[in-house]
Amino acid sequence: MILEILNHTRSRIPRQYLSEFMLVVQRELKQQKKWPVQLKGKSLQLVFLSKKQARELNHQFRGKDYATDVLSFESLDPDSLGELVLCPDILKQQAQEHDLSFRDELCYMVLHGLLHLLGYDHEASEKEAKIMFQLQDHIFKKALP
Repeated sequence: MILEILNHTRSRIPRQYLSEFMLVVQRELKQQKKWPVQLKGKSLQLVFLSKKQARELNHQFRGKDYATDVLSFESLDPDSLGELVLCPDILKQQAQEHDLSFRDELCYMVLHGLLHLLGYDHEASEKEAKIMFQLQDHIFKKALP
């Protein structure tokens, strides 16, 4: 997977840390047979926006009038897995609440968004939520340096 990072904020994004984390995520998903072969060599776009921009997108696409941590968008481009839109300001707040560093919270939410792009949906049912969050937590623990 090729990470493409577009940062439209003043926040410093730990690109190397994130890249290394995602290599382990991909390996773990492959080991668990949850990484489709056809995704080999595809790109994943990470777009970082302000609270205002994240709020506008969340309202436009989900009908929710607040800034959110991550939004996942599938891609029509056959070379792309999709796009994750992230809000560093929200991630920083959540990092404090979860007693994590910003970069670890960022990785957790990129993993969360990636799982959505792979078809997991915690909002579909309690059963789906349990499956997604167990997988997310397991991979997160394995992938942290």
